[in-house]
Amino acid sequence: MAATDVDLVIENARIVDGSGNPWYRGSVAIDDGVIVQIGRNLDVNAQQTIDAKSRVLAPGFIDVHTHIESGITDNPRADNFILDGVTTVVTGNCGSSTVDLPSWRQSIVGPAINIATLVGHNSVRTAVMGRENRAPTQAEMLQMERLAEQAMIDGAVGLSTGLLYVPGTFASTDEVISLAKVSSRFGGIYSTHIRDQGPRLNESIEEAVTIGREADIPVQISHLKIKGPIRWGRINETIGLIEEFRADGIEVTVDAYPYERASTSLAVMLPSWATAGSADDLLARLDDSETYRRILEEMEVMRTDSGYPDFSFATVASYPPNPAVNGLTISEINVDLERPATIASEMELILQMMADSARLGRTNGAQMVYHFMSKDDVDTIFRYPNTAVASDGGVREFGEGIPHPRSYGTNARVLAEFVRERNVLSLPDAIRRMTSLPAQAFQMQDRGLIRTGFVADLVLFDPDQVQDLATYSDPHNFSRGFDYVLVNGVAVVEKGQVTNSRPGQFVDGPGAR
Repeated sequence: MAATDVDLVIENARIVDGSGNPWYRGSVAIDDGVIVQIGRNLDVNAQQTIDAKSRVLAPGFIDVHTHIESGITDNPRADNFILDGVTTVVTGNCGSSTVDLPSWRQSIVGPAINIATLVGHNSVRTAVMGRENRAPTQAEMLQMERLAEQAMIDGAVGLSTGLLYVPGTFASTDEVISLAKVSSRFGGIYSTHIRDQGPRLNESIEEAVTIGREADIPVQISHLKIKGPIRWGRINETIGLIEEFRADGIEVTVDAYPYERASTSLAVMLPSWATAGSADDLLARLDDSETYRRILEEMEVMRTDSGYPDFSFATVASYPPNPAVNGLTISEINVDLERPATIASEMELILQMMADSARLGRTNGAQMVYHFMSKDDVDTIFRYPNTAVASDGGVREFGEGIPHPRSYGTNARVLAEFVRERNVLSLPDAIRRMTSLPAQAFQMQDRGLIRTGFVADLVLFDPDQVQDLATYSDPHNFSRGFDYVLVNGVAVVEKGQVTNSRPGQFVDGPGAR
C-alpha cells in the first residue's frame, strides 16, 4: 500500500494530548491544516519533517478570556499570544464586545490566531440606552434581545456580562436572564464577570447560577478570585458552592490567571453610580460638593471592607493624562506630589485623576494593576479541576505602558512555576486546562485535543526550558521556550521565532454553524 502524502510530520515527540492522560511517544501527520495520522511509525511522505527531539507536543492553547477587540486590528500577528503558545482566543468578555460582528471581522486583516467572540451585555445595553442607571423599557429590552440574536446568528459563541462595570451593574438579574435565553436558544454559553468578587462573592455566584438555570445555559465564571486581605483564605467556600451547583446538574466551569494581581480600571475604586452616563456627567458629580463628599464616603467603606491600609495595592498601568505616573502606586504618586500622607488625600488624588481623564472624554480614569488576591488562594483555584487557564489579557503594543504581565506570560507561567517549580499541577493536567477543558466549555468540537480529524493547532516545547519573562515592573517580555506554534497546520512560530504567517480563522458559535 502506497504511503500517504502529507504536508508535515512531527516525529519523536512526547505527546501530551490535552485529555489529562500521561504523555506517550509518537508522531503526528498533518495535511491541509488537519491532523490525519497519529502513531509511532507513520507510513507517510511528508513535504516537511520536524524532529521533536523528545520535546512535548500539545494542542495549541485556547485562551477563553481575552480582550483583543482593538488590539488585534492594529496588531493581527498577536506576538504576545503566539509566543506564549496560544492558538485560539475568545474575546468579547466582561460584557464588552463588538456588536456588529461582520464589520469587526472585516477590520481584522489576516490574524495569526483563531478568534471567537462573545456578545457583550454592556455593549448591547450601551448601544440601546447608553450608560444610564435605570431599567430598560419593554421596547429597549426587545431591541437588546434583537441585537444579541443577530450577534449569535453572526457567529458569537455566547453572551458575556460584566456586572461590576457600568452599565451592566445597573441591570437586574431578570434583564440578564432575558438575554441569556437568546444565547441559549442558539446553543451558546453564558460567561460572566460576576457582580462582586469581595463580600458578595458567593451571592454573585448564586446569581450567575440562577441565570444559567433559568436560561438553560452553561455558565462560565470569569477569572475566579476572592478580593481583599480581609477575605483571603476563604476561596474553598466558594469552590464548594460551585461543586454543589454542579452536583445539582448546573453546568458551571471557571477560568483564572496565575497571578495574585488583577488589572482593571481606576473607576472601580468609585461607587458605580458615580461613573454612570458620560464623562461630563462624571465631572458634574465631582464638581458638586455634596456628591463629591458622598463618593469619598463610599470609597472609604469599600477600602476598609477589603482590609487595605491604604492605596499602595493600586498601581497605574496606563494613564493618558500623565504617562509619567505609569508604574507607580496611588500612594507613591501621592507622596511624589507632596500631598498629605493620608487615606483621604489618596482618595482625593484618585478623584482628581478621574476628573483629569474625564476632561479627555474618558470615564475609566486609568488602567490599573491591583493586588487583589493571595498566592495561596490562586493555588487553590488552580487545583480545582474545573478551572481553565485564561489570561484576561489583550494584544499588546510592545513597550506601551506598564500593563499586567498576564498578556505576555500566562501559559508559560503555569508551565514554569505551577508545574515545574512548585508542583501545583501535573504537566498533563495543566495542558488539559489550557486545551480540552476550554474547548469543551466553549463547544469547540474540533480543537483542544491531539486527535485524528482535529484541527492542527499545536505547540512544541521543552518543559524544562519554557519560562515567562514578563514581570509587573517590566512586563514587555515575550515568553521563552515555545519552539513551534502551529495554527491550522501553519507555523506561526518556528524555532522560537515569529514567522509572519497569519493563518488564523474566525471560530463561529453554534448559532452560525
